[in-house]
Amino acid sequence: MENVIEIHGLTKTFGGKRVVDELDLSVPKGAIFALLGENGAGKTTIIRVLTGLLPPDKGSAKIMGMDCWSAASKLRRRVAYVPERPRYYDWMTVSQIGWFTAGFQGEDYPRRYDDWVEKLSLDPGAKLGTLSKGQYAKVSLALAMAIEPEVLILDEPTSGLDLMVRREFLSSMIGLVSEGRTIIISSHQVSEVERVANHVAFMANGKLLMSSPMDDLKRRIVQLQLRYEAEAPNPANYGIVLLRNGAPKQLQAVLKDPQREALEALPRMEGVHDVQVTSLHLEDIYCALVSPKEAKS
Repeated sequence: MENVIEIHGLTKTFGGKRVVDELDLSVPKGAIFALLGENGAGKTTIIRVLTGLLPPDKGSAKIMGMDCWSAASKLRRRVAYVPERPRYYDWMTVSQIGWFTAGFQGEDYPRRYDDWVEKLSLDPGAKLGTLSKGQYAKVSLALAMAIEPEVLILDEPTSGLDLMVRREFLSSMIGLVSEGRTIIISSHQVSEVERVANHVAFMANGKLLMSSPMDDLKRRIVQLQLRYEAEAPNPANYGIVLLRNGAPKQLQAVLKDPQREALEALPRMEGVHDVQVTSLHLEDIYCALVSPKEAKS
């Protein structure tokens, strides 16, 4: 699969602290790619590098084969960015901010912006300062989409929005991908992004924990549950143990890269009962990756 974004060995340090540490990451064309992690994981720094706002200290970041720092001006015609907290001239109307932004864009920008204002059910005459957070976010999306980007980068796009507005906003991303675009969503709202993303990368403390297509991820990380009579089976025999806990005579473990044949044989083991191997929601996978530890039963 063709990759639109290629990051190799990316390192960025602030005040002696590495906020992005030797990152290797690829984003396939046409993906809704979720970059997930808690605040401080390094997500926003990665986005600032991708958008040409920061140079790497070491390593490289390329979009469509072009270096994000040296070719930043060229990429701005092909890559759109919506920050977490956009700020505009709030005395302007929805229509006026589009007219103002058009001064930095091509001649067809005003027409495309007006089309997006209509698609997103915005009032062209409404002053920005009177809009709800959801409507304000839609203005940001309209401004970004009017350049007809090949890549759309969203930094915490649903931050501060009500539940229904968040769902509506994220659902609209699916239609954009069907038009051939690639979307990067940086978020700590893990459970919500699961509804739309088809590829995911987990970050913690500036490091990449795992990157995978969503379907592969659900196969590669599973939960094992069982009851036992005398001695608990060793979960390490059935995959890489990310998390282990359980009650007396019960075992529960999250496994990475499970050994399927060994798991299929477990129900036939003497003294072992009620074996279940299930897939996990994205939030549970993230918790297991970011907090690998064992709690003895």
